[in-house]
Amino acid sequence: MKKSLVALAALAVAGVASAQSSVTLFGVVDASISGYSSTARDERATVFPNAFGIPVYLNQGSVKTSRRELANSGYNSSRIGFRGTEDLGGGLAASFWLEAPISNDNGQEGIATFARRSTVSLSGGFGEIRLGRDYTPTFWNDTVFDPFGTNGVGTNLISTANGQFGAFGTPAASTAPFTNVGSSNYVRASNTIGYFLPPNLGGFYGQFQYGFAEKTKYSSGIFTPDVANSQRQGRYIGGRFGYANGPLDVALAYGSSTVGDQYYAGTTTKVNTLNLGASYDFGPVKLFGELSKAKNKIDYEVTPFLGGRPDIDLTGYLLGVTVPVGAGLIRASWSHVKYDTNQPYNPFVVNNADPKANKIALGYVHNLSKRTALYATIARVSNKNGASLTVGGPAFYNNAAGVFTPKSSTGYDFGIRHAF
Repeated sequence: MKKSLVALAALAVAGVASAQSSVTLFGVVDASISGYSSTARDERATVFPNAFGIPVYLNQGSVKTSRRELANSGYNSSRIGFRGTEDLGGGLAASFWLEAPISNDNGQEGIATFARRSTVSLSGGFGEIRLGRDYTPTFWNDTVFDPFGTNGVGTNLISTANGQFGAFGTPAASTAPFTNVGSSNYVRASNTIGYFLPPNLGGFYGQFQYGFAEKTKYSSGIFTPDVANSQRQGRYIGGRFGYANGPLDVALAYGSSTVGDQYYAGTTTKVNTLNLGASYDFGPVKLFGELSKAKNKIDYEVTPFLGGRPDIDLTGYLLGVTVPVGAGLIRASWSHVKYDTNQPYNPFVVNNADPKANKIALGYVHNLSKRTALYATIARVSNKNGASLTVGGPAFYNNAAGVFTPKSSTGYDFGIRHAF
């Protein structure tokens, strides 16, 4: 009896293997020694004059928060995945892609979650229909046109700022140490239907994506629970269209993410993002650039008498370059972001300027082989007017009185990446 069961199991496995055209195990293990340092400063007057002539010292100087650690994903994101394709004949193919983030520095996260990508798709001459969790169209421009690929301390400020800007009003409960897939639609969106144009369009490419909010609806609205962000948060719609031919690659993307709602107040909060990115490879040097505009807006079913909250705008710019040198690659970038709260000018407020930040990053990658590389990156962020962006690591210090203003943040990565 046992022999018969073993034989049947072997036949089943063989049948699956013969029907499957290909199955691939792949991954990246990336580890770095990384350091971060962020400085906040008390900008009040050093001495407060008074009628008694006794000096009162208010200014508390500056406070630096720093940390050194063994980190992961400084050059490429650490991951492990499985992908496969079955040839269905007639030009059709079915495929799957399951990709998990791994924290190889401490081993806490692995194949327990396929948070990076989990899709099944059908493709053919019509293109590809893809279902599941995947990158959003707008994030593709942020990472493809960044010389640092939105990894490590060199990640451009457009990516860093938008990651905070597009956070859900009510994120899902913490799943630490595993990746929380219910906190934002900025990098990836869950529960999506995606369509990709076929690759034979003379260099033109494109995609469309719709993500379901997956919220419970009630046949009569009066039974809807009075809970914030319970009816529309999580919905996503976006698309990307581009052209890649020879040394040129250029793409325009748009996405709208519903980040919050108040059912009984009749409001829906959305973050709408439009970005344009491009790169051109001259051979000795490759240039990168991106322009991004995001808007956090509240749609009102009934407009408030005073007009409601003004939109909040986030504008970003990125310029980058890579220069191949033998077996290595020099990388450099400059990025800038500016927030606009669209508030009227207030002459009674000392600092009424819009928050903004600049970042410069410089790095070098030395390829030991096609799969293994050593890398080094340094970066610095300069914040102004209350912006609080960092290169990573600990947040800026502030006390209960809130008198410290974020200033600069610096960091480095020195690491090794191995792909398989």
